[in-house]
Amino acid sequence: MRNELAALLEKYEQRILGQSINLKFLLSAVLADGHVLIEGVPGTGKTQMVRTLADLLSGTFNRIQFTPDLLPSDITGSTIYNMQESSFQTIKGPVFSNILLADEINRTPAKTQAALLEAMEEKQVTIQGETYKLPDVFFVVATQNPIEFEGTYPLPEAQQDRFLLKLQIDFPSLEEETNVLKQVLEPGDAQKVIDAVVDIDTFQSIRQEVEALTLNDEMYDYIMQIVRRTRDMEAVRFGASTRAAISIAKAARSWAYLTGREYVTPDDVKMVAKPALRHRLQLSPHTELEGVGLDEIIEELVGAVAVPR
Repeated sequence: MRNELAALLEKYEQRILGQSINLKFLLSAVLADGHVLIEGVPGTGKTQMVRTLADLLSGTFNRIQFTPDLLPSDITGSTIYNMQESSFQTIKGPVFSNILLADEINRTPAKTQAALLEAMEEKQVTIQGETYKLPDVFFVVATQNPIEFEGTYPLPEAQQDRFLLKLQIDFPSLEEETNVLKQVLEPGDAQKVIDAVVDIDTFQSIRQEVEALTLNDEMYDYIMQIVRRTRDMEAVRFGASTRAAISIAKAARSWAYLTGREYVTPDDVKMVAKPALRHRLQLSPHTELEGVGLDEIIEELVGAVAVPR
């Protein structure tokens, strides 16, 4: 199974340039059966990153463009009356897919954002009082623009906490950005349709292998020490919950699998700590006034926890 996954990651990196670490984070999250929030300024390839992953996996894919007038029923579906058959008929929404791209999720109000909560947490949707199961392989990848841009709504804390990881997409280097420009404008392999590398059944089998990876008691303790320390720092107003510890453990396990190991090390935990915590912590007012970033605080707290031998 590792060979198929390695081939997928290699092809992924050939298509999305300058984001190698974030591509690996994204793949780690979906292997861990988690959802991903991607934040970056417009034009940095967030949507293309998700579309390409959907092409490389042979599952069903739907995209929702979030707008201020989007309704919850536009996501989950609705019930209509069929006059010809004199009966009510359920029309399932785009959430019924393996891969759901929630594009610019912070451009719609909280009520519509919350329509995804049940689907993300329970893998089910309730339409007019009736519950419908979603596919076993189901994950949401949401993109958003920073909230300082006009026309955006901050995601509620409950919604953010459902995402396993939050990835930050920055501008690529000069060389990488030049290669992106050439890839788009010059004809060649980049213009061809992307063939799937891993089918859904194989992907599900790989997930089972990831779940079999070992976390010893020292790793559990290390993860909990990191999470509990977020609640004791003066720089942090609200610390991380138990769900954060679960997210770190799952993501670290997937990262270890992608690295080719059968067990989790402290380096795996350190690697996933930032994307697993940055959307779950709130800085205290005086820390924000000092201009200290969340990633800096996470680096500080992880560095202060003793590493198990």
